[in-house]
Amino acid sequence: MVTNRDIVIVGQQPWDVEIGSNCKNIALEFSKNNRVLYVNSPLDRITLLRHKHEDRIQKRISIIKGKEEGIVKIEDNLWNVYPDKIIESINWIKSKPVFNFLNKINNSRFASSIRKAIKKLGFKDVILFNDNDMFRSFYLKDLLKPSISMYYSRDYMLAVDYWKFHGEKLEPQLIAKSDLCIANSTYLANYCRQYNPHSYYVGQGCELDIFTAKQENNTPADMKNIPGPLIGYVGALQHIRLDIELLATIAERRPGWSIVLVGPEDNEFKASRLHAIKNIHFMGAKPPATLPAYINVFDVCLNPQIVNQVTIGNYPRKIDEYLAMGKPVVATATDTMSIFADHTYLGKNAEDYIMLIEKALKENSPTLQAERKAFASTHTWENNVREIYKAINNIVQERGA
Repeated sequence: MVTNRDIVIVGQQPWDVEIGSNCKNIALEFSKNNRVLYVNSPLDRITLLRHKHEDRIQKRISIIKGKEEGIVKIEDNLWNVYPDKIIESINWIKSKPVFNFLNKINNSRFASSIRKAIKKLGFKDVILFNDNDMFRSFYLKDLLKPSISMYYSRDYMLAVDYWKFHGEKLEPQLIAKSDLCIANSTYLANYCRQYNPHSYYVGQGCELDIFTAKQENNTPADMKNIPGPLIGYVGALQHIRLDIELLATIAERRPGWSIVLVGPEDNEFKASRLHAIKNIHFMGAKPPATLPAYINVFDVCLNPQIVNQVTIGNYPRKIDEYLAMGKPVVATATDTMSIFADHTYLGKNAEDYIMLIEKALKENSPTLQAERKAFASTHTWENNVREIYKAINNIVQERGA
């Protein structure tokens, strides 16, 4: 355990964004035994111009003008701070020297806001936890001088154009100068280890309560007339993450199966030939609370990822959700999926998928269902943070030695 420490968290997602995130869950877990300051990302110039009438932007403007207090207590041992300075929008600048010069200014403004909050709360010898914020927080180790600085890699950001141009140089440098790096997938831990030997795989926490709750045998109304076996996927239907042709091939070669896709579609999915295949059923976006009811009626669950830079290091939380309900899962084999290998069926192409779905349908049993549920139950935020504490303690022990 790491206890009675002061931890400052910076990252991509502000606290007042409603969707959940790894970083917010980790902050809550940290705060059980430590004091935690969760820092919202600073307001940038373009966001101010484009969204100035939105309530969340007006709140930030009010804090910057000194009309509101910027530090908000979330609960015991956990505070959220809104930075009181605007930073410049510089990612469009292609000149690396100019970008770096302006980024130092942005970092200085950001650090100034954080320093004020640290002083007001009386934080000492802070641990700095950086959630994938490679630009705005690049110089924070130098400016804040934390006792320990941590870089958290949970997505391969350089696969996204916004981060790629400047990030290809800056992220490796940030990883290298951090005291340690932690990652939620083995792929990302190995990526970080190229630049920093103190890089650790710490696993992933999940909120599985709604998936582990006892399910009533109530088939969703829009599923009642779909014949089985039901082969299902729940989640956003995005062509950059899912293999459209794989789904089409499975459906065409096994017309007796019903392929059920629950979730919002991007434009490529909407325009795809999947809509012309009779045994593929699009259910649309559903409220999160209803998703367990859909998974509950599936005979086999799918995660038909396409392998690319966006997905190869991604931790698929939906696998835990499927397994928490005891469902057989057929998914694309990736480095990250290796941790699920004993409890899922992993394939590389349509032939593998068809063979493995047939195997999953035949083998499913109460014993296997119980084993899947038990495995998923180990992926808690408590266990995730315990691994982070181990990584921190490794650094502390090395320094002591």
